[in-house]
Amino acid sequence: MKRNRFIIITGMSGAGKSVAIKCFEDLDFFCVDNLPSQLIPKFSEMVLKSQGKLSKIAIVVDIRGEIFFRELDQSLKELENMNIHRDILFLEARDDVIVRRFSETRRKHPLQFSQNILESISHEREKLKELKSKASIIIDTSNLDSRQLCFEIKRVFLREKKDDFHVSVISFGYKYGMPIDVDLIFDARFLPNPYYQNELSELSGKDERIKEYLLQFPVTRQFVKSFFSLINSLIPFYKKEGKSFLSIAIGCTGGRHRSVFLANELAHFLKNKHHHVLIKHRDIMKEEKISKEKS
Repeated sequence: MKRNRFIIITGMSGAGKSVAIKCFEDLDFFCVDNLPSQLIPKFSEMVLKSQGKLSKIAIVVDIRGEIFFRELDQSLKELENMNIHRDILFLEARDDVIVRRFSETRRKHPLQFSQNILESISHEREKLKELKSKASIIIDTSNLDSRQLCFEIKRVFLREKKDDFHVSVISFGYKYGMPIDVDLIFDARFLPNPYYQNELSELSGKDERIKEYLLQFPVTRQFVKSFFSLINSLIPFYKKEGKSFLSIAIGCTGGRHRSVFLANELAHFLKNKHHHVLIKHRDIMKEEKISKEKS
């Protein structure tokens, strides 16, 4: 199945697996929802016998089939023995987001045996910890709606080359909370803060004047040089481990100036190194909204 795409969709309940499987259907994948993990090898044999008619496969395996879910590790080993390359897409979300989504849909969490849904979420996270460590790609859907999640999936999976490697660069503000499940987090709060400059405070890190301000300081120039060199040197090791996706988060106080500037500069640097880069400024809109309300 070297020419085929075999995607296993898993992750937290309420993180968007139902949306994801619909997105893969739109991408002409043959999709199976909630397939017992014990049946994955049998299903894969059928795919192999299709002689290429089933070339793009996406299956959802999650905690709903808890009895069969325990056999997933063995099923993954059998896929390796069959020389079937698979990608594991793990969908994640913050606890408060998952609680809200279950409340909005009035559905019960699959592991909820009491009134405390947070205990169920914590229990599920523990059960999925090992599987998450094997994921090829992790997407945090906390700040994504259905359309945005589909967009992210299309950007990641509409690829033809097997050796494609995607880097996701996220800027964020610490006052809004740290992003969950990124591979690397860097704190930019030690850099000079443009917020305290009257002529710069209302701008964002996308503005050339913010870039000029920050780069006038030796500490910024030294950090940019060392930071970018470090990331570039680490990517080959992630590739060697079989990863196809590396997520990097850069934070400052509000997620508007320093982190945005660094995220844009890092993305530009990596693109010049011929890497595929996805960039997202998580909290910049929140900061702009606050500024408008103050004015």
